[in-house]
Amino acid sequence: MYKYREATENDFNEICSLIKSREEMFLVYPKGNYPLTVAQITELSKERMELTVAVDEFGIVGFANIYDYNENEYVFIGNVIIEKQYRGKGLGKEIVSYMLEKAFVKYGLCEVRISVFSENIPALLLYSNFGFTPYALEERKNHEGRRVALIHMKMENNRLKGILLASRKK
Repeated sequence: MYKYREATENDFNEICSLIKSREEMFLVYPKGNYPLTVAQITELSKERMELTVAVDEFGIVGFANIYDYNENEYVFIGNVIIEKQYRGKGLGKEIVSYMLEKAFVKYGLCEVRISVFSENIPALLLYSNFGFTPYALEERKNHEGRRVALIHMKMENNRLKGILLASRKK
């Protein structure tokens, strides 16, 4: 079982260690420079809200936040990072559920958005399973200079109740 809490400056170094490659860095934080540094997380913390870590008995195993808060309308979930050996085991689903609850319940928003690169198939499938649907596509260049698509997805508040109930049954 994981616990979720607000990230503190003391966590920033451990958050940085979650990203193991230039490719992961691009998928999670394309504006950043690999390797992720405490200085970059510090700057990120000035622009984003609800910096959240997932913790187990071994330490920090996940991270996410929200950004582009538009009061009474929408917010984006961003920088979803899962420790490599924890991927595919449900932590991504849990941390996204936690962030959705923050957005919809704490902030009372109508919609949550998320952006994901076309080459990040596990994340695309995860968000699709939540009920996020694409609403825009943006051409970008990846960390190697190749063309990729940044897929912008959204989910409306009325889907939250069913999703949270379904996730708690599993």
